[in-house]
Amino acid sequence: MLQLFKGSKSTPLVRTALSQQPALEQAVAELAQQLKGLGEMDLALVFASSSYASDLPRLLPLLQKQLRCSHWLGACGGGVIGTNTTGIPQEIESGPAISITLMRLPGVKLSPFQINLNKLPDLDGPREPWMEAVGADPEAGGAMLIWIDPASSGINDLISGLDYGYPSMAKLGGLAGQHSANHGGLFFGDQVCSGAVGCVISGTFSLQPLVAQGCRPIGPIFEVAQAQRNVLLELRQGDALQNPLAALQGLIGELPSSDRDLLRNALFVGLGKESFTMPNPETPQVSPFLVRNLMGMDPRLGAIAVADRLRIGQQLQFQLRDGNSSRQELHELLKIQQQQQPKPLAALLFACLGRGKGLYGEENVDVGLCRELFPDVPVAGLFCNGEIGPVAGSTQMHGYTASWAFLVPNPELEPGK
Repeated sequence: MLQLFKGSKSTPLVRTALSQQPALEQAVAELAQQLKGLGEMDLALVFASSSYASDLPRLLPLLQKQLRCSHWLGACGGGVIGTNTTGIPQEIESGPAISITLMRLPGVKLSPFQINLNKLPDLDGPREPWMEAVGADPEAGGAMLIWIDPASSGINDLISGLDYGYPSMAKLGGLAGQHSANHGGLFFGDQVCSGAVGCVISGTFSLQPLVAQGCRPIGPIFEVAQAQRNVLLELRQGDALQNPLAALQGLIGELPSSDRDLLRNALFVGLGKESFTMPNPETPQVSPFLVRNLMGMDPRLGAIAVADRLRIGQQLQFQLRDGNSSRQELHELLKIQQQQQPKPLAALLFACLGRGKGLYGEENVDVGLCRELFPDVPVAGLFCNGEIGPVAGSTQMHGYTASWAFLVPNPELEPGK
């Protein structure tokens, strides 16, 4: 069901709650206790760990008996991000956890939507069917939250179609977690569902995106000279041509020993992306390269397989990922975000399951960096099987990435208008 909701004329308010109670009823009671006395709210974002998979159909009805909110949506994930009662954000990477964020946003326009990925509009047709599927006016601006069930087909077509229908709108979210229960992992209204769910937020509030891919470039920028689908056959550097494996071997010889030690498990490929829309100069700028997995090598041909389709003339640069470079990149992007106006009311984080302690060797690094620069901003979110966020003007599905959405007031519109 498509809906349009205009927030109440009151003071903006965002409140979060986090519970790690193993029993669903106890978790809901703890969440309700933390959020009691708020009155009617506009939007509830609910994130639950897969530990509750069999109980997910009961989660939203139980919460809605305790809390009053006009719109409910969210997803189940491999881990949960939330802010505890002392105001400290937490990354709960395993075990039971439920995070809920309630928002009262005066003057906001909310367009929640649910999409069946088996009945997507035609990408070669007009834009209007995509706009009808979402139910929001592209001319109204704003940004989009979206979560997709990982068992769905047509995920790439959905993302391309949303960019087609809403080319200027940032889209942020991720793939929900996998579980063994016989239902989906998405929340919409009072139901658990599959496909995709989301919400366009516009009017007096919107979302500023920040995408930290966690890699640093190594070596020169090449140009794809020859490729077949996702198999890279030849690279160009200036007037020189060579196969990609030879280019990589030459690069390895110039690396310090510390970087050579990372190559076995931390080598990726950065692909230059064409920018179909102009980036917003008021938002943090990310690398123009989309980081993709290196899938394999053929020593006989000197070829490299990449987890994305390649095109002739595309720029390419090898990338390394490690905890230090990921930490540094996110810190720099958060510092840029800190300088933006107006200040955020909340931050949503959709992080890869491969980040967290597995990347950094310690817990709560991503949310800890955010708290250093935004000490009073509540943080909530999900560990995802793929993260959605913009790079170089188009929406991409990422891996090993931290995709952030900062909820900010629109300075051009006063609440209630």
